[in-house]
Amino acid sequence: MFSKKPANPTRPAPVSNTMASSSSSSTFSVIGSDVKIKGDVEASADLHVDGTIEGDIKCSSLVQGETSAIAGGVIAETARLAGKVNGSIRARELVILRSAQIHGDVQYEALTIEQGAQVDGRFAHGTKANEAVKTAAKPAQPAGDEPKSEGDEPKLGLVSN
Repeated sequence: MFSKKPANPTRPAPVSNTMASSSSSSTFSVIGSDVKIKGDVEASADLHVDGTIEGDIKCSSLVQGETSAIAGGVIAETARLAGKVNGSIRARELVILRSAQIHGDVQYEALTIEQGAQVDGRFAHGTKANEAVKTAAKPAQPAGDEPKSEGDEPKLGLVSN
């Protein structure tokens, strides 16, 4: 209770470089609500989108925020959509939340749609959707777009307001 304070107060141990580097190699990427991307996005892990993407998305798992917009095709193992999508969707497991507005064809293996969600397009169920996700070499093209040639690959660019 009335003990003396030590002459050298203890300080917390500094964070080592290995700890700092392991936290930066997270298993998901976030596209914030203030970010607009023109071009295709491909992620080897999970992707969380709150911003705007004008291009195709290919990833392992996609989580879309309510205020986000995607103008392009989506290919994902799992997808949880809450914003606007104008393009085709291929997912093994697909959850469409009540705030979602989908304009495009949907291919899925397992599907959940919350009451209030808006979907304008055709649905295809079965193993063809699962095979398309696994074997797709390129992201899906939005309805009405012509396939791109190899030399026409768009470059990634950020748009500022």
